[in-house]
Amino acid sequence: MSRRNKIICKLSIIFLLLFIILTAAGCYMLNYSLAPRDDRAEVDSVFIRQYEEYPETKVWIDSLRNIHAFRDTFVVMPSGERHHAYYIDNGKRSTALVLHGWRDSAARFLYLARIYDRDLGYNVIMPDFHAHGLSEGNDIRMGWLDRFDMMHWLTVLPSDTVVVHGVSMGGATAMMMSAEPIPSNIKDIRFIDDCGYTSVWDEFKGELKNQFGLPSFPLLNIASMLCDIRYGWNFKEASALEQVKHCKHPMLFIHGDSDTFVPTEMVHRLYEAKPQPKELWITKDTEHALSYKNHTEEYIKKVREFCKKQF
Repeated sequence: MSRRNKIICKLSIIFLLLFIILTAAGCYMLNYSLAPRDDRAEVDSVFIRQYEEYPETKVWIDSLRNIHAFRDTFVVMPSGERHHAYYIDNGKRSTALVLHGWRDSAARFLYLARIYDRDLGYNVIMPDFHAHGLSEGNDIRMGWLDRFDMMHWLTVLPSDTVVVHGVSMGGATAMMMSAEPIPSNIKDIRFIDDCGYTSVWDEFKGELKNQFGLPSFPLLNIASMLCDIRYGWNFKEASALEQVKHCKHPMLFIHGDSDTFVPTEMVHRLYEAKPQPKELWITKDTEHALSYKNHTEEYIKKVREFCKKQF
């Protein structure tokens, strides 16, 4: 073998090894980000934690259960999967769809459901996302494909008025829903984004840097490509920022001023991109997903006023 051919052979081996290493790293990142929790169906512990953190929710849930008003329901999605939700049917034509965060479950956000039942008298649907809680599925979809599942939940309780209220990944999902066609029976729909990200790409890029000190290229590119091959979507197309540009419905943006997990600067880009009508509330001295906990009474007031406001 000539010297030139030996060099080509060695370089080929190096590139092959590099490809294998990067592909393995991309697979690891994909699994790290999109694999569901092993204990995701253990909802009793979630209720206990919720009651410890927000004691007022226990009295409220107990009162609803005493009159059989807090229920579990399962629906079959167009994909054929069974998805779970808790719901409160007040017999009204107004419904709140409350959306939870990454690797959480619906029960984790009972404090939001309480606002809509107690303060506004709405029906409430609290779905477990695909691969979360008691819903079927093997992969987390970061809100992008979930937006279609959430639109399907809007058909469960026929409503004239709807508020979609999400936190973190749930907030991003609400924004991703906001540009989709709305069921014809809904006359008034509003969206509340509490600390949602601009896009999956932006969120993962930030976490690569913050947690691992790594640049986005080439690992994020590879992981996004693998996601497209395996699950049919990629990190860049999963963009709340692009969706809100086409949303004509009222939207309230809430974000903590000390959020580093979903950096506060994201909400300013989202707010600027969203056409009117829109509102923005930056909560002081607040980290990720803690706006309600740190500013409870003001949070309830903001939500109540936004829902009742004439646009």
